[in-house]
Amino acid sequence: MVRIRLRRIGAKGHPSYRVVVADQRTARNGAFIEQIGTYDPMTDPSEIKINEELALKWLRQGAQPSERVEDMLKKLGIMDKVKETA
Repeated sequence: MVRIRLRRIGAKGHPSYRVVVADQRTARNGAFIEQIGTYDPMTDPSEIKINEELALKWLRQGAQPSERVEDMLKKLGIMDKVKETA
C-alpha cells in the first residue's frame, strides 16, 4: 500500500521532516516515490508546506496518509477537497 508519511531529516534534537509518498513496507527514512512537502515543528507556529496538487493527485490514486499527515492535510483544507471530488 502506498502511504503519505513523514521522513525525518535534521540534526539530533532539531528535527524537521519531509512529507513523502512511499511504499508502506519501506523504512521510515528509506526509499520514497515522491516528496510533496516539508514540516518544521521547531518553529513557532509549526511550518507546514505541502504541494496541494501533488497531494490531491496521490490521494485520488488511493494513497493513505499517516495520522499526523492526515491532521496536517485537514489543517490546510486539502482533505476537504478530496471529499468534494469523491
